[in-house]
Amino acid sequence: MILAGGRGTRLAPFTSVLPKPLMPLGDRSVLEIVVGQLARSGFLDITLSVGYLSHLIRAVFDNRDLHPGEPLPLKQPTVTYVHEDEPLGTVGPLRLVDGLDDSFLVMNGDLLTDLDYEEALVWHRASGSVLTIATQRRETRLDYGVLHVEASGANANRVTRFEEKPTITADVSMGIYIMEPRALEFVPSSGAFDIPDLVTALLDAGEPVGSFPYDGLWFDIGRPDDYERAATAWENGHRPFLEGRSQSDAARRKVR
Repeated sequence: MILAGGRGTRLAPFTSVLPKPLMPLGDRSVLEIVVGQLARSGFLDITLSVGYLSHLIRAVFDNRDLHPGEPLPLKQPTVTYVHEDEPLGTVGPLRLVDGLDDSFLVMNGDLLTDLDYEEALVWHRASGSVLTIATQRRETRLDYGVLHVEASGANANRVTRFEEKPTITADVSMGIYIMEPRALEFVPSSGAFDIPDLVTALLDAGEPVGSFPYDGLWFDIGRPDDYERAATAWENGHRPFLEGRSQSDAARRKVR
């Protein structure tokens, strides 16, 4: 399941005329690259959850020709659609999909990575988790001086430490999730429902939620700076997204 129905407001004004997953990278769209990767990893039953400017996404995939020189999967994937009449979040669209009776992958349609999806699936099944989230460690620099203060007591609001523009390191979601059918039992029958809502519901019920740490290439195309970095990498000839895996030692995928 590829989530491709968002409006992509962070990439405005480009996304006022083009859905975010169809943003170009060279002569391919991001979504075409992702579908090709999944097919080469053995994911051949692919559902696109569409909404905003969905007719453009359908036009691309209903008339898609294989690009000359593109590595071929052993079999061509079957691409079907579900349409969100209203925004349903990152989990709500699963209610529209039939046949989710085995492990399945859900991902955002606006990302590029050289993650091995098949390896992530094997990891997920071995972990026994109901939901596995692909993660990457990222650093964020705050442009403010941060105060550490006493929260209560006689010294409430007294400053104990001052940090000037600190860097925060955290494991963040890559927008790639592998689920077991049991996870659907925690999705309400109507309304928008997001991954954080599902994770909270699973943890509250004592269900195992795992992570798949990954240190390889990952670009969140919804972020203008990530899109520019991906385009630069592509122009410089570094194209693991289309070719499957990087052949460069410096950029070889690594699982932490």
